[in-house]
Amino acid sequence: MSEPIALATAEATRAYGRTLGAALRAHSEHRVLIGLSGELGAGKTTFVGGVLDASGVAGSIRSPTYTLVEPYELTDPARMVYHLDLYRLRTAMELEDLGVRELLCGNSVLIVEWIENAPALAAATDLHLRFQYQGHARILSVHALTPVGAALATALSQRGVTVHRS
Repeated sequence: MSEPIALATAEATRAYGRTLGAALRAHSEHRVLIGLSGELGAGKTTFVGGVLDASGVAGSIRSPTYTLVEPYELTDPARMVYHLDLYRLRTAMELEDLGVRELLCGNSVLIVEWIENAPALAAATDLHLRFQYQGHARILSVHALTPVGAALATALSQRGVTVHRS
């Protein structure tokens, strides 16, 4: 396996997000849960912007730090992407109050920043992406946790990201 990829710029981070967004279009019949971890400013929201860009979402992408959930309707009207930010989440009841269970239906895509703040949700993750600082670069590692996650991770591994299969 190759080493995790260094993402030297915000545009490189967005480009990897676009790669995943393109792969999501090929798996539109599945519900997908993507968990993102990493320090503040490590590139999670920038990555999500790339995913949404490739998924046909026009306009600016807002971080859901205060709203907690931002819904995005795709060009395929039968599919929704929900961008969640759980940084401020403190209890499992708060997660339940967000209605996440209802979002995990059909062929929806949930992209969850700070997935580690919701262990029960993390257990259902298809793909986990970890962003870390290393000097001035950001390092991305990918962990495929389900067959759907492995299929999506293959698209990233073809671009040089190490994929860890759990």
